[in-house]
Amino acid sequence: MPDLKTLQAQIMAAIAAAEAAQDEAALEAVRVTLLGKKGLIAARLAGLGTMPPDERKEHGVAANLDKEKATEVVAARHAVLKEAALEARLKAEIADVTLPVRSHGIEAGRIHPVSQVMDELAVIFADMGFAIAEGPDIETDDYNFTKLNFPPDHPARDMHDTFFFNPGADGARKVLRTHTSPVQVRTMLTQKPPIRVICPGRTYRCDSDQTHTPMFHQVEGLVIDRSAHLGHLKWILEESCKAFFEVPDVKMRFRPSYFPFTEPSMEVDIQCSCKGGEMRFGEGKDWLEILGCGMVHPNVLRNCGLDPGIYQGFAWGMGIDRIAMLKYGMPDLRAFFEADIRWLNHYGFRPLDIPSLIGGLSER
Repeated sequence: MPDLKTLQAQIMAAIAAAEAAQDEAALEAVRVTLLGKKGLIAARLAGLGTMPPDERKEHGVAANLDKEKATEVVAARHAVLKEAALEARLKAEIADVTLPVRSHGIEAGRIHPVSQVMDELAVIFADMGFAIAEGPDIETDDYNFTKLNFPPDHPARDMHDTFFFNPGADGARKVLRTHTSPVQVRTMLTQKPPIRVICPGRTYRCDSDQTHTPMFHQVEGLVIDRSAHLGHLKWILEESCKAFFEVPDVKMRFRPSYFPFTEPSMEVDIQCSCKGGEMRFGEGKDWLEILGCGMVHPNVLRNCGLDPGIYQGFAWGMGIDRIAMLKYGMPDLRAFFEADIRWLNHYGFRPLDIPSLIGGLSER
C-alpha cells in the first residue's frame, strides 16, 4: 500500500483533475479513482486500522475531510458540465422563427398536367356512366390495324408513322400502338354490349415538332349498344367539352372526314375566341379542330365478334396533351417531356387538389 504522503498527493491531484474535467465521461473516471470501492479515499481509510489510536484519530479526520471535499468537487463539476451540455443542446436545437417555413413534400410536389387532365377526364366520363379501359403499349399488327379495318398494304396505314419492332420467330412484327383504339378492340372481344368505356393512355408515332412528339397521350371513347346513334355522340361530346373547359355552353360543328374504323366519320370543331393570344371556348367567331369521331364501322364490329345487324355504336378520340395545352395555355408540346422542374412548378397542380365536378376540375 502506498504511504500516506503519496496517497494524499494522489488524492489532491485527482481532486484537481475533477475540477478541470471537460466532459462527464472524464469526470466519471476521476470519481471512480477518488471515491470508488477500490479508490484512493477507500485505500486511505483502509490504512487507519494499522495505526496507533492517536494517529488513527488525526488521520481519520483528515481522510473524511478529503472524502467530503472530493464528493463536493465532483458534484459541483457534474452540475457545471450538465448545464453546459444543456446549453449546447439548446443552441443546436434552436428554431429561428423569423425564417420562412419549409414546405412539406406533399405541398412542394406537383402533379403533371397530363396526369391532371387524365384525372379530369375520368371524373367527367365516370359521371356519364363510362368505365376506364386500358391495354398494352406494345401491340400486335392485328389489333392495331387489321381488326380496325386496315387491310394489309392498305394506303390508310400510311396515315400512321408507326414504330415497328423486328420480326418475331413467326415473322410477325409488333408495333408501339399508334392510337388507343386497340384497347377498344380488346374491350369488344372480352365484354358483351352494352359497352361504355374511355381508353386513355400513351401512343407513339414517328413525328416531332412544336405540336407533335414521338410519344404522346390520347383518350378515346367507345359506346356499343343496340340503339346508339349520332345524337347520343353529339350530346356526349358537348357535355364533356363543357365540363372539361368549364364553360356554360359550347358550339360544335361536324365536318365529314375519313377514318378506316368509322363510317360515317367526322372531324369536330369547337367555337372559340383567339383574341389577344388567349384562347376562350364557348364564345367568339373562330373554330378549332379538337377531335375525330364517327359510327363504328360494321367491319370492325364483325372483326370483334359482334353482329352489326344487332349492335351499333360510335367512337371518338382526342389528344390529351393537346387539350391540356388549349385549356392551360401551354405553347409548346415538347416542354411536357423535358422534365424541367421550373415548368412543372408553373403548370403543375397540387397533389391534394383532386378534380371534382362539384368543387371544380382545375382549382389550383
